[in-house]
Amino acid sequence: MTKDRKVGIGIVGARFAAELHAIAYSRCADANIVAVCSNQPDELESFASRFQISKAYLDYKQMVQDPEVEVVSICVPNFLHHQVAMAACEAGKHVVCEKPLATTIEDALEMMEAFEKANLKLMYAEDWNFAPALVRAKEIVDEGAIGRILYVRAKESHNGSHSPFAQTLEYCGGGALLHLGCHPAAFIRYITGQEVVEVVGATTEGLKENLIHHQMEGEDFGVAFLTLADGSRALIEGNYITLGGMDDCVELYGTKGVLKVDLTFGSPISVYSTEGYSYVLEKADVSTGWTRPAVDEFYSLGYQTELAAFIKCVKEDLQIPEGAGASDGLAALAIIKAAYISAKEGRPVDPRKLVAIGG
Repeated sequence: MTKDRKVGIGIVGARFAAELHAIAYSRCADANIVAVCSNQPDELESFASRFQISKAYLDYKQMVQDPEVEVVSICVPNFLHHQVAMAACEAGKHVVCEKPLATTIEDALEMMEAFEKANLKLMYAEDWNFAPALVRAKEIVDEGAIGRILYVRAKESHNGSHSPFAQTLEYCGGGALLHLGCHPAAFIRYITGQEVVEVVGATTEGLKENLIHHQMEGEDFGVAFLTLADGSRALIEGNYITLGGMDDCVELYGTKGVLKVDLTFGSPISVYSTEGYSYVLEKADVSTGWTRPAVDEFYSLGYQTELAAFIKCVKEDLQIPEGAGASDGLAALAIIKAAYISAKEGRPVDPRKLVAIGG
């Protein structure tokens, strides 16, 4: 591929995640969105017009055959990740897959093995690993500033999913711990360099047993206590019961120091308004009184850097960035699935064994 040639992108999906990808790609000099696909004609037309995409497909199987598409961005509900990825693989296309990698360990394993066999890149879109604040945190940790990590506490929380598919386990594969807790689950391995060897989970039980979301089959609150290979510990959380906007934070406790990161409420801007304004941050439902508006979430949450890194590794045929490969997505999924088994059966679970037996 010539140095000045852009990588052709095809986006499957035309809603929230697809918008994140489209905006991030539009900021990448090496990317060119050549096609978009959705089975909703009105959404498809609007999305294509907004981002000036010349080709619009109603069927992803047709889009992945487009010779101009080199990378397929999967931005559809969880249960479709596997089938879209496999179709792209069969068509010889690299893939960027939104989280979670799949709804089952069996599907994630099949995806990983298929792309390895085809010598194609399956890139797991874990934006936390590319968020500037967390990249800087890892640099500080790697310098030895806080010594050996003993304990990590990390969470993502807000007041509920954008997607109607998130209400049904058949379509989503889990609740808040899978949708939100997958970020800290992946980040724990990335920041420590250690595998998780034991998981103890606790969740609400869905529907009427949930704290708030009684129409949701999956849990609206979940935590998992992790033991890592070197004996360090971690606590991860994902919940849909948090009002006031998306709350993402990480705390690292080491033998020589402590490091804390506030990903979503760390804005340098403070606003007091009696009238309100259009946007504060993701999931914030009020803009009156004192607020801390996000400056650029596409950059601060890692989407822009993440997708630029993926495009570079395709264009220059580089290794997938650390923490962003199919095996990393599989490991994160296994941690969450282990937490579900633990919560249900009341016992610790080794996520590596789930992968070894295929779920």
